[in-house]
Order: sequence, then C-alpha cells, then structure tokens
Amino acid sequence: MTEKCRRVAPGHNLTGVIDIPGDKSISHRSVMFAGLANSMVRIKNYLFSQDCLSTIHCMKALGVQIEQDDNGVLYVTGHGLEGLSEPRDVLDAGNSGTTMRLLTGILSGQKFFSVLTGDPSLRNRPMARVIKPLAGMGSQIYGRDSSKFAPLAILPSPTGLAGIEYTSPVASAQIKSAVLLAGLFARGRTTVIEPYLSRDHTERMLETFGVPVIRRGNTVSIEPVAALTAPQEIEVPGDISSAAFWLVAAAIIPNSRLTLKNVGINPSRTGILDVLKEMGAAITMDNQRWSGSEPVADLTVTSSSLTGFSIGPAIIPRLVDEIPVLAVAALFAQGRSVIQGAQELRVKETDRLKAVTAELTKMGAKITETDDGLVIEGPQPLNFAVCQSYDDHRMAMSLAIAGTAAKGVEILEPDCVAISYPGFYSTLDAVSNGCCR
Repeated sequence: MTEKCRRVAPGHNLTGVIDIPGDKSISHRSVMFAGLANSMVRIKNYLFSQDCLSTIHCMKALGVQIEQDDNGVLYVTGHGLEGLSEPRDVLDAGNSGTTMRLLTGILSGQKFFSVLTGDPSLRNRPMARVIKPLAGMGSQIYGRDSSKFAPLAILPSPTGLAGIEYTSPVASAQIKSAVLLAGLFARGRTTVIEPYLSRDHTERMLETFGVPVIRRGNTVSIEPVAALTAPQEIEVPGDISSAAFWLVAAAIIPNSRLTLKNVGINPSRTGILDVLKEMGAAITMDNQRWSGSEPVADLTVTSSSLTGFSIGPAIIPRLVDEIPVLAVAALFAQGRSVIQGAQELRVKETDRLKAVTAELTKMGAKITETDDGLVIEGPQPLNFAVCQSYDDHRMAMSLAIAGTAAKGVEILEPDCVAISYPGFYSTLDAVSNGCCR
C-alpha cells in the first residue's frame, strides 16, 4: 500500500550493525554488461530497488535471460555483443537516469529500432547531454523538444558508429558510460575527457569483462573488442551513497555508534568520507578487501562534534548524490558550511538545491541557495515540520535523518525511497530501537 506521508520520530541514540544494500550504480552495470556477454554470470548482492529493477526489465525485453534464485542471486545469460533483439514494446526506464542514459549508448550500436521512455520525472531530465556525443559517433536518436528529453527513438545507424574523442562539459559518469558503451560497437578508439574525474565503475566493469581500458588523468579510452569475456560471478559491494545516511545520522545524534558492513570504498565515490572526516566525524575503516575490481570495507561511526566545511567543483563528482544529507550534517556542525560547483543537482530527480533549501528551512534551518550550491549556518536547532520529498528518494531519506536528529518530521510521498533503498525506514526503526543485530 502506498503511503501518503510518514512520520519519523526523534531518535536519542542509534546503535547496531547494518548490512548496506548493493551499490545501485554497480548493480545497473553488472546486468547490462552480463547481458552483452555470451556466458552465464552470477550476480550476488544485487540491489532490488525500483531503479535497478527497471534495468532488469529492459534487458529482459532485449532478449537477455535473467533468473533469480531463492537467495536473491541473479543468473544473467546474454547472447554476445551482437545478441540483443528488437524489443516488442517501448522500453520503460522508470525513474532511472542510469538505465536510460547507459542503454541509449548500448542501443545506439544496435541494428534495430527501439524507444526508451520513463516516468514523468525522468522525461523532464536532460538527455541532449548524452545524445550530442552519440550523434557525433553516427547514432540516430530523436527525442521530444528537439531531442532534449525522452521519450527517445533510436534508429540503426546507416553507416555504423565511429569512435570519437569527446570532451564533456560536465563530469558525469552517465555521459561517460553511454559514450564508452557505444564505443564497444564503434570503429576505432573512443575517448572521453572530463573536467573532473567522475565515478569509474564502468571502466572497472569493462576491465572485468576483458576490455582494455586506457586511463590518463581525466581521460579514458577504449578500443572495440570482438566479445566480452564474462566472469563467472560478480558480487556487488554495498552502496556508499546509502551508507552516507547512516554515517551522518550516527555522527550528529549523541551517543550513537553504527557499524556499516561491506561498503564500497571506490576512491571515485569516497568524497563523503573525506568531508565528514574533515568535519571531525569519528569514522574507522576495518576489514579492507576486494569485491572483484571494487574495494570494500566495514565502517564504524560514532557521534562526535562537527565543524563546518567548504567544498568546490573538484570533489562534487565524488559525492554528488550525498549533498542533501551532507547539508543535514552541516546544520549540526559549528560554523558556516559552503558548497560550490554543485549545479548538477538542479537536474536530478528534482532541483535538489532548491528542494534542500525549501524543506530544511521549514524545519528552522538557515540556508542560502546560490546558483551552484548552498551556504549553511550551523549549528541550527531544527523543529518538527511537514516536509515534501518531491518524490525524490535522496530528499526523503535526508529529511528522515534530519527529523531523527531533531524533533521529528512528517514526510510527504515517503515511498520514493524504494528507488534506491527499499528497506530504509525499517532499518531506521531498528537502529533507533537498538535492535539492528
């Protein structure tokens, strides 16, 4: 049953051990890459969220065999790089920008017609940023409003795709990944140059599937290959973007101590750890190990006194999804916090800079919204308020943490957390009661 609102009570101390759900970015990529290989791949710890289920549904519609056992292990069997089949219906990416943008790259190299759409939110997110470089490779993609928005109609390229050297105006793993995936079907080398290095899960996954990747600073290149060499198994690490909510919660709520198991600590994603440690958060890292090509560890965070921070464009790609909850941390820190270079948040599920400012202000926060960021005065006593999630999963979870650390909150459209973290509220209840194993 869909909830219209959810009331989150104040929390006094959070304790327990949390198994962090699978990384959303890696889950998407694991099914896509396995679907382009020609042997069965087992995928463990897949994130069965709405976004990642959208990727499964799309890949199934393209002829990939995907089965799930009673333990939640996926078995994915593709038919090779040239083995996708024309879908019988429109492909629905739901709310998932990753699904739409990465599949646009894959579908650009196919010899059949396809159409990609999504929910109202996704249909209003910018797609020209992906269509432009793909068109430069020879793809034929047509979208709404002069090809700025989905639905996207993708036609076979009459001459086939050709490799490109593309300098991206923004650091975006989705743009980079779409171009590199199209490069698997192109003639010659494909290169993407970014202003700052974005998350590199696609590059690591390419290497896992036997594709040589050339990396130099913010530049990455690949050559087409005859086939992907599939590993027998992929184990998806825990999502640091999901862990971020618990890192902030335990840091700002007195007498808290949480241990987060199996967290991915890919250096292109650990900006949240760097900033929280700079603020004075007490975070330790144990049991460092590898899950395939991805580093993982167990993190323990205890409550501590925090100070304000200042971050700019260089670090934003490493924590772009964590900025809403980082804003919550700033409200409990001593002094001013400044976020700059975060204009990418304006084209997420909602305009997150505007949404963070509006909703936390309802709770009593002092936040100034700038063109590309936020200025937050701390510490701030927050009051109970009724807040809008904007049907944005990261907004809903950030508001829940703010309410838990303050005097509670009532969140409208709370069920959107299922987009990335279906068990979020039950985990919050468990650690608030000290009964999360």
